[in-house]
Amino acid sequence: MSYKFELTPSIVRHIQKIERVRERINLSILPPATAEILRFQANIRSTHYSTRIEGNRLTLKETEMVVQQGKSFSGRERDVKEVERYYKALQQMEKWVEGKQKITEERIRKLHAILYSGRKIKPTPYRDGQNVIRDSSGQIVYMPPEAPDVPKLMKELVHWIHSTAQELPIPVIAGVAHCQFETIHPFFDGNGRTGRMLTTWILYQSGYDLGKFYALEEFYATNLDAYYTALVTHPHHNYYFGRHKADFTSWLEYFLKGMAVVFERVNEKVRGEIAEKADKEVLALLRPLDYRARRVLGLFATNEHLLTSDMANLLGISPRQTRDLVTGWVEQGWLEVVDASRRGRKYRLAKEYHILLK
Repeated sequence: MSYKFELTPSIVRHIQKIERVRERINLSILPPATAEILRFQANIRSTHYSTRIEGNRLTLKETEMVVQQGKSFSGRERDVKEVERYYKALQQMEKWVEGKQKITEERIRKLHAILYSGRKIKPTPYRDGQNVIRDSSGQIVYMPPEAPDVPKLMKELVHWIHSTAQELPIPVIAGVAHCQFETIHPFFDGNGRTGRMLTTWILYQSGYDLGKFYALEEFYATNLDAYYTALVTHPHHNYYFGRHKADFTSWLEYFLKGMAVVFERVNEKVRGEIAEKADKEVLALLRPLDYRARRVLGLFATNEHLLTSDMANLLGISPRQTRDLVTGWVEQGWLEVVDASRRGRKYRLAKEYHILLK
């Protein structure tokens, strides 16, 4: 299976800008506590804007209150549930990335299930009927492929994502996957949220996570008309009368421009944080620590002691893998054993590293 598109000069320029920013961010060193704050803020923006696109009425601040404080809002219980489930799905996707779990049809269906029903549920089956999309006046704006064709189309899409990873720029793969997923419309509902998260998943697993400091959904939500217009890759509303062979070039122009804009905003934010917190002592302590160590270090901003299980949950890896990492970190000297008992061993941050939490 192949999808039709052209790498135009403007698309290439967008990709070059994305790569420049990616390289700058990868070479940047931020205090772990600051990085954790930026990650959390990005997750909140992703949750807010992706659900807002689908009509959620909670504000950005209210979304943060739901996630961080478990806040409820009378008369908007459905909106609260949508936000809670989206955030859970986002955390699950990140765990799969940390655990180097491949994108599969089953995991995509599981992601959709979390978005709709919470964590403890079987993967959502693909739709078994037609799902016509209409505008506010009842006019048909899109008729996706018939249900019997959905499993084959999804299998082809997932295979294409993996098979082209060494041939095409990852941002292009993510953009095409986003558009094709929405074209297939594999579920009765929730295709937008699932498709947008799949896009981020592809980027994260291929090293385009940018510290997990960004939310592409924010770009789409600022001009929904432009987003929906870009997704229309063929004028005929019926999948079988053009969309099955549509050219994705115009969509990629929009998608990659948005990605470049969002990445540049992250770059400006990170540059500002670094300028504010620049300190030779801080940088000297941070340089030897890899990204996993920095993430765990960030937990000490709100915890005096940590268990191995706390670190395993954050990183999305097994307790055994975490114990191996912790042994090395203790040897490095930034982590100290508090409770040496075999069960429930606790760890604390070495005194000289507390400067990194300020």
